[in-house]
Amino acid sequence: MDTNTIAIIILISSFILLILLRFPIALTLIISSLVTVIYLGVPWAVIGQQMTQGMNSFSLLAIPFFILTGQIMSEGGLAHRIVNLARLLVGRVRGGLAMVNSVASLFFGNISGSAVADVSSVGSVMIPMMKKQGYEADYSVGVTIASAIQGVVVPPSHNLVLYSLAAGGVSIASLFMAGIVPGVIMLIALMTTAYIIARKRGYQKAEPVPKAEIGSVLLHGILSLSPAVIILGGILSGWFTATESGALACLYSFILAFGIYRDAPLRSLGKILIRTLRTVSMVFFLIAASAAFGWILAYLQVPAMVTDLFLAVSDNPLVILLIINILLLLLGAPMDMAPMILIMTPILLPVVTSFGMDPVHFGIVLILNAGIGLITPPVGTVLFVGCAIGKVSIQQGTKAMLPFFYALLIVLLIITYIPEVVMWLPNMLAK
Repeated sequence: MDTNTIAIIILISSFILLILLRFPIALTLIISSLVTVIYLGVPWAVIGQQMTQGMNSFSLLAIPFFILTGQIMSEGGLAHRIVNLARLLVGRVRGGLAMVNSVASLFFGNISGSAVADVSSVGSVMIPMMKKQGYEADYSVGVTIASAIQGVVVPPSHNLVLYSLAAGGVSIASLFMAGIVPGVIMLIALMTTAYIIARKRGYQKAEPVPKAEIGSVLLHGILSLSPAVIILGGILSGWFTATESGALACLYSFILAFGIYRDAPLRSLGKILIRTLRTVSMVFFLIAASAAFGWILAYLQVPAMVTDLFLAVSDNPLVILLIINILLLLLGAPMDMAPMILIMTPILLPVVTSFGMDPVHFGIVLILNAGIGLITPPVGTVLFVGCAIGKVSIQQGTKAMLPFFYALLIVLLIITYIPEVVMWLPNMLAK
């Protein structure tokens, strides 16, 4: 075997070994990269240089602002106002609370961009409410965790910013626009599934919002959704960059949560900042480690080898995309979302672009695959959080989530094989 082949074996085997030993993913990436460059005789300093270079991007500043905005909105008690707005819109349908759950998760995900934040905030309101109205606890958890996945696809999602970075600077505005229609299709699929289950189990309609409260519910709901409007409007209009829009949304959400509603005391801001700092530190360390790992992959020409391997299996794009989806779904079960995006993008993007797939289109496909992984055992973060809130076992939550899981798989196939679903709005933006 030649030097490159041995180096690839060392890189992959050390990565797998460290994962099995339960090393943190960022450390795993750095250690496996260091072991490989030592074998290759490349100076160690290259790893540090690549880690620094990977962090040298102005667009990355948007991530802390997006995360902080979501944390403020979650701590500020805005989830129940969003739930009331969703109840006003869809509550008067059979099984309406499940649909309210789906719509509220879409709305809140439109602010936080995080499935975990979504299930934590909306789930804390909706799961007890559904249980009180006679819904089974496991079903309440199932619909909540499945609905939370909308947050990773609909803008403004910091996961789309991560993909933009890993893909070499794909337009964030185009990615944000590309996530809108798939997000709506996900909502329709989840609501349809909820309606079918509601008819089968005899669930009733939700209690209507009193007429005297409709104006107040609309006003507070619109105010609570305004951070997403600020971010999207600023980016798509060209008035602000993603970072500037995130900063404005942060300021607005702070004023709304602590100046107008005051559901949380100002002293809780310290706790919010600490949580945000922890999350951002982990994300940024992971980005730096992934940059070094990605450099090693490129140095060893792994993406080109993977492309040749896929094309050797089949030259039919439909077959290749099916294989990629299966691979990503399998990887999504044990791997968290951010490392999956940062590791798999430089490997698989050359494969799909070799037969003409748009990087924006692939980004949405990758993000949805990674999002589905968040509700899939054994490392389904959203699944674990939802089950903890609903006080059900992982087995019960998984079984109740399956009908919605199948609905999400259908959506995945739609956005994979019908590019227009994803690319219609970005193409309009480009005109």
